[in-house]
Amino acid sequence: MKITKQPRDPAQRKRELLARLEQERDVWVATADGAGLPCLVPLWFRWDGEALWLATRLSTPTGRNLREAGHARLALGDTEDVVLVDGDAEMYAADEVPSAAAEGFLAKTGWDPRADSLPYVYFRVRPRTVQARNGEHEMRGRFLMRDGAWTV
Repeated sequence: MKITKQPRDPAQRKRELLARLEQERDVWVATADGAGLPCLVPLWFRWDGEALWLATRLSTPTGRNLREAGHARLALGDTEDVVLVDGDAEMYAADEVPSAAAEGFLAKTGWDPRADSLPYVYFRVRPRTVQARNGEHEMRGRFLMRDGAWTV
């Protein structure tokens, strides 16, 4: 997306954000361990209308951090067209994940972590805050969700 010259109104920002969550496949996932050591990785995701679903191995730093801390920051876009999601993460073993979540993830990404030779887990990240801005001129009004509720 190109930088807009005029700030978008909140409703337009939300519409464009929801479209991005449906269309984009990769999200940056930022976590930290108990000592505060950060970890940043790109993962495939699926938005189900309420939460983002991710899959990773529990043996990775991201998997351990999500399980232990129970929250993450997710980011879409570049520095001029930013979406930031802060959310709470809940883990599901591959044999416990709701079938709608796993099938939706497969339909979007073409990959089924349940069938992989390595053990994967799923994480449902429920947004607490969502920010969207397209350039510095959209810093005001960038919060589209606070405390888990849409502001628009």
